Amino acid sequence: MTEMSSSSPSGTGVPGRIGIGLQMDAIHMKMLEILRENARISVAALAERVGISRASAYTRLDALRADGVIKRFTAEVDHVRAGLGITALLFVTVRQQMWKQFRAQLAQMPEVEYCAITTGQHDAMIQVRMPDVAAVHTLVTERLANIPAVKATETVFILDEVLRRPYVLPSDRRQQPRQNPRKAPAPEQSPRRPSGIDPEGPSTIPLGKMRFVGAAEGRADMHKDDD
Repeated sequence: MTEMSSSSPSGTGVPGRIGIGLQMDAIHMKMLEILRENARISVAALAERVGISRASAYTRLDALRADGVIKRFTAEVDHVRAGLGITALLFVTVRQQMWKQFRAQLAQMPEVEYCAITTGQHDAMIQVRMPDVAAVHTLVTERLANIPAVKATETVFILDEVLRRPYVLPSDRRQQPRQNPRKAPAPEQSPRRPSGIDPEGPSTIPLGKMRFVGAAEGRADMHKDDD
């Protein structure tokens, strides 16, 4: 795992400025948007899509890389097809005097895809990808729990990754479609139920959701049936 640092990248250190001294502008943002779609695009094609000369595209791209705005180019892999169909989040409570050891031990675990120091109940969140649930269990109980710096862990399995972007840009917010304030959204209509069905019954539960009934409520319903 490559450890990430919060220190500022090399260069001027001024937000919004890049290595050759040019102010980040709409052209730079457009280049980053296109590279997000296809990082292997040629400079000539990139220049054509942005609407600048190839020489200017070379200069701007080199500046973005030199200043650290673009850190590296990489490939995105389908983890399931690569044999890692289980993704889990491991929330870790760290002994506060042993942060250095925790970081060093974590760097020796190739299963770790991502780690972040967090606020809240736990100190760190680790994302791992494994071939099966048993492998996650082994990782947590036999390796992670044996690190002296780890005080406690909590494991959460990810059922479905709904959305994942390579990165987001400030320009993304400006591209959101504007809503017409004059046109109010149409009210949602409840689905029609056949007659004789209890409106509080399962028919009111939207498709794909579950309704949980507490134990006390369930016992009360049983007593009603007995009466």
